[in-house]
Amino acid sequence: MKINMPCLNTKIIPVEKIRANDYNPNKVATPEMKALERSIKMFGVTMPVVVFYDEESEMYEIVDGFHRFTVLSKHLKQKQIPVSVIDKEIGERMVATVLHNRARGTHGIRPMSEIVLELSRLGWTDDKICENMGMELDEVIRLKQITGLRDAYANHTFTNSWTAFNRKYESELS
Repeated sequence: MKINMPCLNTKIIPVEKIRANDYNPNKVATPEMKALERSIKMFGVTMPVVVFYDEESEMYEIVDGFHRFTVLSKHLKQKQIPVSVIDKEIGERMVATVLHNRARGTHGIRPMSEIVLELSRLGWTDDKICENMGMELDEVIRLKQITGLRDAYANHTFTNSWTAFNRKYESELS
């Protein structure tokens, strides 16, 4: 079977020539959008936005990559976006949008906890994990708890969050 590879013909298109489609069911929450922005800042644009060229309007309509487009154009103020053009009818474009979204899958809790544990073993602090992975501290702690507290906190430095009452002071309160 011959596989078409439009990704090998990536074009750079001005953002004003690109528009969203009106059928994408995918919504991304703020933490995930921030993670996407962080990813693009750290690693660059690793996947072009998939588009269809509408000759009538002379516009490129997004099939997949709306959130990459949003981060690049609105958050990072890029004037041009890399795109991969597909030439499909509307029904096939709708299916492509859904399949692209579904193919990304989900992150399992156990594998994520193992990644957090491994980063800890590599000497990463909780703050560094939070910053680079786009997580809150309580999420990192919960993931460490899944893999086992002893291993997760083997090299952790704890702060004094409370102290016991001084007996003399305690007796003065009575």
